[in-house]
Amino acid sequence: MELENIVANTVLLKAREGGGGKRKGRSKKWREILRFPHISQCDDLRKGLEQDYGSLCQKQPIGRLLFRQFCETRPELLRCIRFLDAVADYELSPDEKRKEMGEEIIRRFLKQESPDFLPEVGQPHASRCLQDLQKSPCKDLFSSCLRPLHEYLSGDPFADYRDSMYFDRFLQWKYLESRSWRRSTAGSWCVLRSPGGPGSGGWPGPALTPGVGAQVSLAYAYETKDALCLVLTIMNGGDLKFHIYNMGNPGFEDERVVFYAAEICCGLQHLHQEGIVYRDLKPENILLDDDGHIRISDLGLAIKIPEGETIRGRVGTVGYMAPEVINNERYTFSPDWWGLGCLVYEMIEGQSPFRARKERVKREEVEKRVQEDQEPYSDKFSEDARAICKMLLAKDPKQRLGCRADGAAEVKRHPFFRTINFKRLEAGIMTPSFVPDVRGRAGVGTRWGRAPLPPLTALWLPQPRAVYCKDVLDIEQFSTVKGVNLDQTDNDFYAKFATGSVSIPWQNEMIETECFKDLNVFGPGGTRSPDLDWRQLPEPPKRSLLQRLFRR
Repeated sequence: MELENIVANTVLLKAREGGGGKRKGRSKKWREILRFPHISQCDDLRKGLEQDYGSLCQKQPIGRLLFRQFCETRPELLRCIRFLDAVADYELSPDEKRKEMGEEIIRRFLKQESPDFLPEVGQPHASRCLQDLQKSPCKDLFSSCLRPLHEYLSGDPFADYRDSMYFDRFLQWKYLESRSWRRSTAGSWCVLRSPGGPGSGGWPGPALTPGVGAQVSLAYAYETKDALCLVLTIMNGGDLKFHIYNMGNPGFEDERVVFYAAEICCGLQHLHQEGIVYRDLKPENILLDDDGHIRISDLGLAIKIPEGETIRGRVGTVGYMAPEVINNERYTFSPDWWGLGCLVYEMIEGQSPFRARKERVKREEVEKRVQEDQEPYSDKFSEDARAICKMLLAKDPKQRLGCRADGAAEVKRHPFFRTINFKRLEAGIMTPSFVPDVRGRAGVGTRWGRAPLPPLTALWLPQPRAVYCKDVLDIEQFSTVKGVNLDQTDNDFYAKFATGSVSIPWQNEMIETECFKDLNVFGPGGTRSPDLDWRQLPEPPKRSLLQRLFRR
């Protein structure tokens, strides 16, 4: 290996080690960077903040935790929190345990004789839940109970929360979140990615994965003198193309294929619910995070479809474009299900369905194969794998799996996914079969970390301190193009994205690095700390000698 490769890999591995230990990936000056302002400095923020219960107490991670802390100080609200926790556990439980757990929830929270009875839910909802439980303990059994409970919490409890020290602490976090970010500040926290010029008007590059907020997200965006800087979540696990072709024999074992396909299916479902068709599903666009979960990246070809309409566009990657895309026909979401079929096929076979690995063939020939040829199946395919690939790779989109009224739900019901509990998968608590070794700890995944490797471990398990990417010399280098003059249109485009921190990713970062845990400290006995005490206004900052001289 060339010296440059050794140096690059060593630097990468050294940087990864910063995520472990006592600092947990934090800057040496993290306490100084995240010093809370006095609450009096947050008054303007309080006035300008939208007073919406759903946003402040459910969607924003830090807001959700602080509202929970507030509720835990009142017995009548603590019962509500315990009920919400119990329902969340019920929804994530295996099918065989749901009836027992459902009966326990009804007995504890919906029976009037119970000390934890919730009158806010109402007896009609409780009776309906009991009847539905006897028929079929489905995962949405308590959805009708959650609506009146959140309506109750969004009333007087939410108003009391806004007058509490917990909401004042939330304002302090929002103050830190809203500060302008400089390259030096963000560099203390993140790996930076700076695009080389103006964009094309599409998405700036965040990627989606199952579950709300579980994204390769745009965490920060800011301007320097000559660049727009976008800070994204780093994916240390590499992409599926690297794993398919560079980690032992081409292709994956069945368990791993099913897991990745299920997570991709959930990601596509989320996009389609937002009216977005992805149009570029291929192995190199599927990334692995540190825990082995997939992220769909590069939304450069994605487009939002107006409700009730279809679109036309001959875009995508040769060999992965659906027949209707090649023929320039109108479509909605059908190209994505074709792409999923190509991806499942390639993960099993170790080559794409219509072009062999490194085969030199013209674009026209590949497109002809896509339109006319039946893809071959080897003995690597199980009966269910063969069936789902054939249904996803149907030439006619009207006959294709996922393209009928049920959409992604139809795909999820296929026997290929019989081992997947999609509710647990979407919650991120299913353990991947493969966990990338990004911190020098080889092992299989568990809910809380990595377990030691058993004897005779499968060959595709991670190697210690692995770097899941090509050698640095094989990667095309970035270059600076001189002589490009930016006009006002470019400046306006940059200004749209230079938004500073993005709320949910930033708050998740504070929680995951345990900054929230370490800083969210109140006074003794549940009293206000000095920075939250309106009676203890901070002293004005001392002026330097130069400031005092020029002030005169």
